[in-house]
Amino acid sequence: MGHSLNSSDNTKAWRRHQLASDSSGDQPLKVHASLTGGGLYAITDGPRPDLLDVAAMALAGGARLLQYLDEGTDAPRRHAEAAALLQLCRAHGVPLIIHEDIPLARSVGADGVHLSNAADGLDAARASLGTDAIIGVACRDSLDSARMAARAGASYVSFGAFFASPTKPLAPRAPLDLLRQSAALGVPRVAIGGITPDNARPLVEAGAEFLAAISSVFGAIDARHSAQRFAHLYAQPLRN
Repeated sequence: MGHSLNSSDNTKAWRRHQLASDSSGDQPLKVHASLTGGGLYAITDGPRPDLLDVAAMALAGGARLLQYLDEGTDAPRRHAEAAALLQLCRAHGVPLIIHEDIPLARSVGADGVHLSNAADGLDAARASLGTDAIIGVACRDSLDSARMAARAGASYVSFGAFFASPTKPLAPRAPLDLLRQSAALGVPRVAIGGITPDNARPLVEAGAEFLAAISSVFGAIDARHSAQRFAHLYAQPLRN
């Protein structure tokens, strides 16, 4: 997921949304039906020749969301892969989210899009994909950004990196307490960044509704087994 630094333009855009929300009063937020229950949010790491095979294993292992992340320039390949992933997701009853590319999400009929901290992009995504689309926003380590994203209509927000990330080694760390502090946002929270089945338990206990994983699923020897281990974290009782 893109967790780029906020620009001053993005901050101003978020503030415009916040002021509009504050002037009308906060309204109870409705969680998208596909985002209830929580679990593994698997993110692809293409291009790779075995993309569909590994995605199928992750879905069979219990992934609850799948994001197509491929920032290549081969538009026909990306369209074909996204369309094929959508068919896999439909067979498993799992939403397909497209990373950043709103036109691609619309053209293949994906369930939503993940955005890198852009209020104006959220408006464009909602206008293009419709009121039922899942639109996630990366908020890195910022509770204020998450609050503004939720008020602007984000379906979920993501925080991280919580651990050293092999995908984004320079990503700043988000504190674990950010998950506790964001409990009242009213939208699901996705934890990301260096997460494995072995280190994820504290994130679940701190309130993360979803655990996003790239390398620990798509880089695993057995993607299905890795997905099952993530899913098992949500089947275990939480400690008080």
